[in-house]
Amino acid sequence: MNKVWRLSGLIALTLVLASCGLFGDKEEELQPKKLVKFKDTLNVKRLWSTKVGGDSEFLLVGLRPAGDGNLIYAASQDGKVVAIDPNSGKQRWKTDLDVELSAGPGVGEGVVAVASKDGYVVVLETSSGDEQWRSFVGGETLAQPLVKGDSVVVQTIDNRLVAYAKFDGRQRWAIEQKTPVLTMRGASSPMSVGSSVIAGFDNGQLVAVNLDTGDIEWDSMLSLPTGRSDLDRLSDIDGAIAVVGQDVYAAGYQGRIASLAVESGQVLWSREISSHVGMAADWNSVYTTRDNGEVISLLRTNGAETWRNDDLLRRDPTLPIPFHTAVVVGDFEGYLHFFSSIDGKPVARLRHGSQAISSAPLVIANRLYVQSDNGSVAAFEIVQDRSKRRKPDAAESADES
Repeated sequence: MNKVWRLSGLIALTLVLASCGLFGDKEEELQPKKLVKFKDTLNVKRLWSTKVGGDSEFLLVGLRPAGDGNLIYAASQDGKVVAIDPNSGKQRWKTDLDVELSAGPGVGEGVVAVASKDGYVVVLETSSGDEQWRSFVGGETLAQPLVKGDSVVVQTIDNRLVAYAKFDGRQRWAIEQKTPVLTMRGASSPMSVGSSVIAGFDNGQLVAVNLDTGDIEWDSMLSLPTGRSDLDRLSDIDGAIAVVGQDVYAAGYQGRIASLAVESGQVLWSREISSHVGMAADWNSVYTTRDNGEVISLLRTNGAETWRNDDLLRRDPTLPIPFHTAVVVGDFEGYLHFFSSIDGKPVARLRHGSQAISSAPLVIANRLYVQSDNGSVAAFEIVQDRSKRRKPDAAESADES
Protein backbone atom coordinates (compact mmCIF):
# COMPACT_ATOMS: atom_id res chain seq x y z
CA MET A 1 0.00 0.00 0.00
CA ASN A 2 2.86 2.39 0.83
CA LYS A 3 4.33 1.79 -2.62
CA VAL A 4 0.99 2.66 -4.20
CA TRP A 5 0.79 5.90 -2.23
CA ARG A 6 4.37 6.79 -3.10
CA LEU A 7 3.65 6.21 -6.79
CA SER A 8 0.46 8.26 -6.61
CA GLY A 9 2.32 11.04 -4.85
CA LEU A 10 5.02 11.05 -7.49
CA ILE A 11 2.44 11.27 -10.26
CA ALA A 12 0.63 14.09 -8.48
CA LEU A 13 3.88 15.99 -7.94
CA THR A 14 4.73 15.60 -11.60
CA LEU A 15 1.35 16.99 -12.62
CA VAL A 16 1.73 19.93 -10.23
CA LEU A 17 5.16 20.78 -11.57
CA ALA A 18 3.90 20.55 -15.12
CA SER A 19 0.95 22.84 -14.33
CA CYS A 20 3.34 25.33 -12.77
CA GLY A 21 5.09 25.59 -16.12
CA LEU A 22 8.35 23.85 -15.19
CA PHE A 23 8.22 21.43 -18.09
CA GLY A 24 6.55 24.01 -20.32
CA ASP A 25 9.50 26.36 -19.80
CA LYS A 26 11.89 23.58 -20.75
CA GLU A 27 9.99 22.90 -23.97
CA GLU A 28 9.95 26.62 -24.72
CA GLU A 29 13.71 26.82 -24.26
CA LEU A 30 14.13 24.20 -26.95
CA GLN A 31 12.15 26.18 -29.51
CA PRO A 32 13.96 28.12 -32.26
CA LYS A 33 14.80 31.62 -31.17
CA LYS A 34 12.34 34.23 -32.42
CA LEU A 35 13.69 36.81 -34.81
CA VAL A 36 14.04 40.34 -33.46
CA LYS A 37 13.32 43.37 -35.63
CA PHE A 38 16.14 45.80 -36.41
CA LYS A 39 16.87 48.57 -38.90
CA ASP A 40 18.71 47.38 -42.02
CA THR A 41 21.97 49.21 -42.60
CA LEU A 42 22.99 47.13 -45.62
CA ASN A 43 20.98 47.33 -48.83
CA VAL A 44 20.72 43.84 -50.35
CA LYS A 45 18.93 43.49 -53.68
CA ARG A 46 17.56 40.33 -55.30
CA LEU A 47 18.63 40.20 -58.96
CA TRP A 48 16.77 37.13 -60.18
CA SER A 49 15.32 33.80 -59.11
CA THR A 50 14.82 30.58 -61.09
CA LYS A 51 13.41 27.14 -60.42
CA VAL A 52 15.87 24.29 -60.98
CA GLY A 53 13.82 21.24 -60.07
CA GLY A 54 11.93 19.37 -57.38
CA ASP A 55 11.81 19.65 -53.61
CA SER A 56 14.49 18.08 -51.39
CA GLU A 57 13.18 19.22 -48.01
CA PHE A 58 14.13 16.95 -45.07
CA LEU A 59 16.36 14.77 -47.29
CA LEU A 60 19.63 16.36 -46.12
CA VAL A 61 21.25 16.26 -49.53
CA GLY A 62 24.42 18.08 -50.56
CA LEU A 63 23.12 20.27 -53.39
CA ARG A 64 24.68 23.72 -53.71
CA PRO A 65 25.32 26.06 -56.69
CA ALA A 66 28.78 26.23 -58.26
CA GLY A 67 30.39 28.55 -60.79
CA ASP A 68 33.30 28.63 -63.23
CA GLY A 69 33.49 32.38 -63.86
CA ASN A 70 31.14 32.21 -66.86
CA LEU A 71 28.01 30.38 -65.71
CA ILE A 72 26.35 29.24 -62.51
CA TYR A 73 25.48 25.55 -62.27
CA ALA A 74 22.85 24.00 -60.03
CA ALA A 75 21.22 20.60 -59.54
CA SER A 76 18.00 19.35 -57.95
CA GLN A 77 17.12 16.21 -56.05
CA ASP A 78 14.91 14.93 -58.89
CA GLY A 79 17.79 14.79 -61.38
CA LYS A 80 17.80 18.20 -63.10
CA VAL A 81 21.12 19.94 -63.81
CA VAL A 82 21.08 23.48 -65.21
CA ALA A 83 23.50 26.16 -66.37
CA ILE A 84 22.41 29.71 -65.54
CA ASP A 85 23.49 33.08 -66.90
CA PRO A 86 24.70 34.93 -63.77
CA ASN A 87 23.49 38.32 -65.07
CA SER A 88 19.99 37.50 -66.25
CA GLY A 89 19.15 34.27 -64.42
CA LYS A 90 18.13 32.66 -67.73
CA GLN A 91 18.92 28.99 -68.14
CA ARG A 92 21.47 28.29 -70.90
CA TRP A 93 20.79 24.55 -70.84
CA LYS A 94 18.95 22.00 -68.71
CA THR A 95 19.61 18.25 -68.53
CA ASP A 96 17.39 15.64 -66.89
CA LEU A 97 19.51 12.71 -65.73
CA ASP A 98 16.48 10.66 -64.68
CA VAL A 99 18.07 9.77 -61.31
CA GLU A 100 17.79 11.14 -57.78
CA LEU A 101 20.76 13.38 -57.06
CA SER A 102 22.36 13.66 -53.64
CA ALA A 103 25.33 16.00 -54.16
CA GLY A 104 26.83 18.57 -56.48
CA PRO A 105 27.51 20.10 -58.74
CA GLY A 106 31.26 20.33 -58.79
CA VAL A 107 32.68 22.24 -61.75
CA GLY A 108 36.05 22.75 -63.42
CA GLU A 109 38.15 21.96 -66.48
CA GLY A 110 35.10 22.16 -68.77
CA VAL A 111 32.96 19.60 -66.93
CA VAL A 112 30.21 19.50 -64.31
CA ALA A 113 30.04 16.56 -61.89
CA VAL A 114 27.08 15.44 -59.77
CA ALA A 115 26.45 12.40 -57.59
CA SER A 116 23.33 10.23 -57.50
CA LYS A 117 21.60 8.69 -54.52
CA ASP A 118 22.15 5.18 -55.88
CA GLY A 119 25.93 5.57 -55.93
CA TYR A 120 26.90 6.98 -59.34
CA VAL A 121 28.99 9.99 -60.29
CA VAL A 122 27.82 11.64 -63.53
CA VAL A 123 29.93 14.07 -65.57
CA LEU A 124 28.50 16.56 -68.11
CA GLU A 125 30.01 19.09 -70.51
CA THR A 126 29.75 22.67 -69.25
CA SER A 127 29.09 23.99 -72.76
CA SER A 128 26.06 21.85 -73.59
CA GLY A 129 25.02 19.76 -70.61
CA ASP A 130 25.65 16.58 -72.61
CA GLU A 131 26.56 13.58 -70.47
CA GLN A 132 30.14 12.38 -70.95
CA TRP A 133 30.13 9.39 -68.62
CA ARG A 134 28.82 7.94 -65.37
CA SER A 135 30.65 5.55 -63.04
CA PHE A 136 29.50 3.53 -60.05
CA VAL A 137 31.09 4.77 -56.82
CA GLY A 138 29.52 2.09 -54.67
CA GLY A 139 27.91 4.33 -52.07
CA GLU A 140 25.91 7.50 -51.59
CA THR A 141 27.75 10.78 -51.40
CA LEU A 142 26.62 14.07 -49.85
CA ALA A 143 29.87 15.87 -50.69
CA GLN A 144 30.36 18.17 -53.65
CA PRO A 145 32.61 16.40 -56.21
CA LEU A 146 36.00 17.99 -56.78
CA VAL A 147 37.15 18.57 -60.36
CA LYS A 148 40.88 19.31 -60.63
CA GLY A 149 43.29 18.72 -63.50
CA ASP A 150 42.36 15.44 -65.17
CA SER A 151 40.60 14.02 -62.10
CA VAL A 152 37.13 13.99 -60.57
CA VAL A 153 37.31 13.21 -56.85
CA VAL A 154 34.28 11.91 -54.96
CA GLN A 155 33.86 11.24 -51.24
CA THR A 156 31.17 8.82 -50.03
CA ILE A 157 29.31 8.73 -46.72
CA ASP A 158 31.02 5.42 -45.88
CA ASN A 159 34.43 7.13 -45.71
CA ARG A 160 35.90 6.39 -49.13
CA LEU A 161 37.70 8.93 -51.29
CA VAL A 162 37.82 7.93 -54.97
CA ALA A 163 39.46 9.64 -57.98
CA TYR A 164 38.26 9.09 -61.55
CA ALA A 165 39.82 10.11 -64.85
CA LYS A 166 37.99 13.18 -66.10
CA PHE A 167 37.96 11.97 -69.70
CA ASP A 168 36.45 8.48 -69.43
CA GLY A 169 35.47 7.82 -65.80
CA ARG A 170 38.14 5.19 -65.21
CA GLN A 171 39.05 4.83 -61.51
CA ARG A 172 42.54 6.17 -60.82
CA TRP A 173 42.88 5.51 -57.09
CA ALA A 174 40.86 5.11 -53.89
CA ILE A 175 41.51 5.34 -50.15
CA GLU A 176 39.30 4.32 -47.26
CA GLN A 177 39.07 5.27 -43.59
CA LYS A 178 37.51 3.23 -40.81
CA THR A 179 33.84 4.04 -40.27
CA PRO A 180 32.67 4.41 -36.64
CA VAL A 181 29.66 2.46 -35.36
CA LEU A 182 27.55 5.63 -35.27
CA THR A 183 27.97 8.65 -37.55
CA MET A 184 26.00 11.74 -38.55
CA ARG A 185 24.44 11.96 -42.00
CA GLY A 186 26.75 14.13 -44.03
CA ALA A 187 30.17 14.36 -45.62
CA SER A 188 32.84 17.02 -45.93
CA SER A 189 33.56 18.06 -49.52
CA PRO A 190 37.19 17.46 -50.54
CA MET A 191 39.29 20.56 -51.23
CA SER A 192 42.21 21.06 -53.59
CA VAL A 193 45.43 22.72 -52.45
CA GLY A 194 48.22 22.62 -55.00
CA SER A 195 48.78 18.96 -55.91
CA SER A 196 46.97 17.70 -52.80
CA VAL A 197 43.40 16.87 -51.89
CA ILE A 198 42.33 17.65 -48.32
CA ALA A 199 39.45 15.54 -46.95
CA GLY A 200 37.79 15.03 -43.57
CA PHE A 201 36.25 11.77 -42.38
CA ASP A 202 33.73 10.47 -39.83
CA ASN A 203 36.48 9.12 -37.57
CA GLY A 204 37.77 12.65 -36.92
CA GLN A 205 40.75 12.35 -39.28
CA LEU A 206 41.79 15.14 -41.64
CA VAL A 207 43.88 13.71 -44.49
CA ALA A 208 46.00 15.15 -47.30
CA VAL A 209 46.22 12.92 -50.40
CA ASN A 210 48.40 13.32 -53.47
CA LEU A 211 46.02 14.04 -56.35
CA ASP A 212 48.07 12.14 -58.94
CA THR A 213 48.96 8.99 -56.99
CA GLY A 214 46.47 8.71 -54.13
CA ASP A 215 49.31 8.46 -51.60
CA ILE A 216 48.53 9.86 -48.15
CA GLU A 217 50.89 12.77 -47.48
CA TRP A 218 49.78 13.41 -43.90
CA ASP A 219 46.86 12.81 -41.57
CA SER A 220 45.81 14.63 -38.42
CA MET A 221 43.31 13.68 -35.73
CA LEU A 222 41.20 16.83 -35.69
CA SER A 223 38.37 15.53 -33.54
CA LEU A 224 39.28 12.74 -31.11
CA PRO A 225 36.36 10.42 -30.22
CA THR A 226 35.76 10.50 -26.46
CA GLY A 227 33.08 9.20 -24.11
CA ARG A 228 31.56 5.85 -23.22
CA SER A 229 28.62 5.65 -25.61
CA ASP A 230 28.67 5.66 -29.41
CA LEU A 231 26.68 8.89 -29.29
CA ASP A 232 29.29 10.56 -27.07
CA ARG A 233 32.03 9.39 -29.43
CA LEU A 234 30.64 11.08 -32.54
CA SER A 235 33.52 13.04 -34.07
CA ASP A 236 32.52 13.50 -37.71
CA ILE A 237 34.17 16.07 -39.94
CA ASP A 238 31.11 16.76 -42.08
CA GLY A 239 31.39 20.50 -42.66
CA ALA A 240 33.18 22.70 -45.14
CA ILE A 241 36.98 22.93 -45.16
CA ALA A 242 38.44 26.39 -45.77
CA VAL A 243 41.83 27.13 -47.31
CA VAL A 244 43.63 30.49 -47.26
CA GLY A 245 47.16 30.56 -48.62
CA GLN A 246 49.03 27.71 -46.95
CA ASP A 247 46.61 27.29 -44.05
CA VAL A 248 43.72 24.83 -43.76
CA TYR A 249 40.74 25.38 -41.44
CA ALA A 250 38.39 22.57 -40.41
CA ALA A 251 35.87 21.69 -37.70
CA GLY A 252 34.78 18.47 -36.05
CA TYR A 253 31.53 17.56 -34.33
CA GLN A 254 31.86 17.36 -30.53
CA GLY A 255 35.50 18.21 -31.00
CA ARG A 256 37.44 21.28 -32.02
CA ILE A 257 38.09 23.71 -34.82
CA ALA A 258 41.67 24.07 -35.93
CA SER A 259 44.12 25.71 -38.28
CA LEU A 260 46.65 23.37 -39.89
CA ALA A 261 49.67 23.85 -42.14
CA VAL A 262 48.98 22.59 -45.67
CA GLU A 263 52.45 21.11 -46.21
CA SER A 264 52.66 19.09 -42.98
CA GLY A 265 49.29 18.89 -41.25
CA GLN A 266 50.77 20.46 -38.14
CA VAL A 267 48.15 22.08 -35.95
CA LEU A 268 48.86 25.81 -35.74
CA TRP A 269 46.05 26.57 -33.30
CA SER A 270 42.82 24.96 -32.13
CA ARG A 271 39.72 25.84 -30.12
CA GLU A 272 37.20 23.60 -28.35
CA ILE A 273 34.16 24.47 -30.48
CA SER A 274 31.81 21.83 -31.88
CA SER A 275 30.43 22.41 -35.37
CA HIS A 276 28.95 20.20 -38.07
CA VAL A 277 28.80 22.94 -40.76
CA GLY A 278 32.56 23.51 -40.93
CA MET A 279 34.57 26.67 -41.52
CA ALA A 280 34.65 29.64 -43.88
CA ALA A 281 37.39 32.25 -44.08
CA ASP A 282 38.49 35.57 -45.49
CA TRP A 283 41.94 37.14 -45.18
CA ASN A 284 41.34 38.35 -41.62
CA SER A 285 38.91 35.99 -39.94
CA VAL A 286 37.45 32.50 -39.89
CA TYR A 287 33.78 31.85 -39.26
CA THR A 288 31.74 28.91 -38.02
CA THR A 289 28.36 28.05 -36.56
CA ARG A 290 28.15 26.08 -33.34
CA ASP A 291 25.79 23.13 -33.09
CA ASN A 292 23.34 25.27 -31.10
CA GLY A 293 23.21 27.97 -33.80
CA GLU A 294 25.67 30.55 -32.45
CA VAL A 295 27.63 32.30 -35.19
CA ILE A 296 31.28 32.84 -34.23
CA SER A 297 34.15 34.86 -35.70
CA LEU A 298 37.79 34.16 -34.86
CA LEU A 299 41.06 35.76 -35.89
CA ARG A 300 42.59 33.71 -38.67
CA THR A 301 46.13 34.09 -37.33
CA ASN A 302 45.65 32.73 -33.80
CA GLY A 303 42.01 31.70 -33.33
CA ALA A 304 41.18 34.44 -30.82
CA GLU A 305 37.42 35.05 -30.71
CA THR A 306 36.39 38.46 -32.05
CA TRP A 307 32.60 38.18 -31.74
CA ARG A 308 29.74 35.78 -31.14
CA ASN A 309 26.07 36.18 -32.11
CA ASP A 310 23.22 34.05 -30.72
CA ASP A 311 20.34 35.50 -32.79
CA LEU A 312 19.92 32.19 -34.65
CA LEU A 313 19.85 29.72 -31.75
CA ARG A 314 18.18 26.45 -32.80
CA ARG A 315 17.27 27.86 -36.23
CA ASP A 316 19.55 25.39 -38.08
CA PRO A 317 21.76 28.12 -39.57
CA THR A 318 24.12 27.32 -42.41
CA LEU A 319 27.82 28.05 -42.51
CA PRO A 320 28.49 31.84 -42.37
CA ILE A 321 29.90 32.94 -45.73
CA PRO A 322 31.90 36.20 -46.07
CA PHE A 323 30.23 38.66 -48.45
CA HIS A 324 31.59 42.21 -48.79
CA THR A 325 31.70 43.62 -45.22
CA ALA A 326 29.27 41.02 -43.87
CA VAL A 327 28.81 37.31 -43.39
CA VAL A 328 25.58 35.73 -44.64
CA VAL A 329 23.74 32.77 -43.10
CA GLY A 330 20.62 30.89 -44.26
CA ASP A 331 18.13 29.27 -41.87
CA PHE A 332 15.34 26.69 -41.72
CA GLU A 333 12.62 29.21 -42.59
CA GLY A 334 14.26 30.48 -45.76
CA TYR A 335 15.70 33.69 -44.27
CA LEU A 336 19.07 35.11 -45.19
CA HIS A 337 20.76 36.87 -42.28
CA PHE A 338 23.59 39.35 -42.82
CA PHE A 339 25.91 40.13 -39.90
CA SER A 340 28.73 42.65 -39.80
CA SER A 341 32.05 40.84 -40.20
CA ILE A 342 33.57 43.38 -37.80
CA ASP A 343 31.34 43.09 -34.73
CA GLY A 344 28.68 40.49 -35.58
CA LYS A 345 25.73 42.87 -35.35
CA PRO A 346 22.82 42.26 -37.75
CA VAL A 347 22.88 44.58 -40.76
CA ALA A 348 20.23 43.07 -43.05
CA ARG A 349 17.68 40.29 -43.34
CA LEU A 350 15.52 39.09 -46.21
CA ARG A 351 13.61 35.97 -47.12
CA HIS A 352 14.47 33.88 -50.14
CA GLY A 353 11.29 31.81 -49.76
CA SER A 354 9.32 29.71 -47.31
CA GLN A 355 11.50 26.60 -47.69
CA ALA A 356 14.63 25.95 -45.67
CA ILE A 357 18.10 26.91 -46.84
CA SER A 358 20.22 23.91 -45.90
CA SER A 359 23.34 24.48 -47.99
CA ALA A 360 25.74 27.36 -47.50
CA PRO A 361 25.36 30.35 -49.85
CA LEU A 362 27.90 30.80 -52.63
CA VAL A 363 29.84 34.01 -53.30
CA ILE A 364 31.45 34.69 -56.67
CA ALA A 365 32.87 38.18 -57.27
CA ASN A 366 30.21 40.66 -56.09
CA ARG A 367 27.26 38.24 -56.29
CA LEU A 368 25.63 35.97 -53.75
CA TYR A 369 23.88 32.78 -54.92
CA VAL A 370 21.49 30.81 -52.74
CA GLN A 371 19.65 27.52 -53.25
CA SER A 372 16.70 26.55 -51.06
CA ASP A 373 15.40 23.05 -50.43
CA ASN A 374 12.53 23.50 -52.90
CA GLY A 375 14.99 23.74 -55.81
CA SER A 376 14.87 27.52 -56.20
CA VAL A 377 18.11 29.41 -56.93
CA ALA A 378 18.44 33.19 -56.57
CA ALA A 379 21.16 35.82 -56.98
CA PHE A 380 21.69 38.86 -54.76
CA GLU A 381 24.00 41.83 -54.67
CA ILE A 382 24.72 44.68 -52.27
CA VAL A 383 23.65 48.11 -53.49
CA GLN A 384 26.01 50.88 -52.48
CA ASP A 385 24.20 54.01 -51.29
CA ARG A 386 25.76 56.97 -53.06
CA SER A 387 24.33 60.36 -52.31
CA LYS A 388 23.78 62.45 -55.39
CA ARG A 389 26.29 65.25 -55.68
CA ARG A 390 24.82 68.70 -56.50
CA LYS A 391 26.25 70.32 -59.58
CA PRO A 392 27.89 73.67 -58.76
CA ASP A 393 25.98 76.79 -59.73
CA ALA A 394 27.48 78.81 -62.58
CA ALA A 395 27.66 81.93 -60.41
CA GLU A 396 29.46 79.96 -57.69
CA SER A 397 31.97 78.70 -60.22
CA ALA A 398 32.59 82.24 -61.46
CA ASP A 399 33.10 83.53 -57.90
CA GLU A 400 35.59 80.74 -57.16
CA SER A 401 37.61 81.60 -60.25
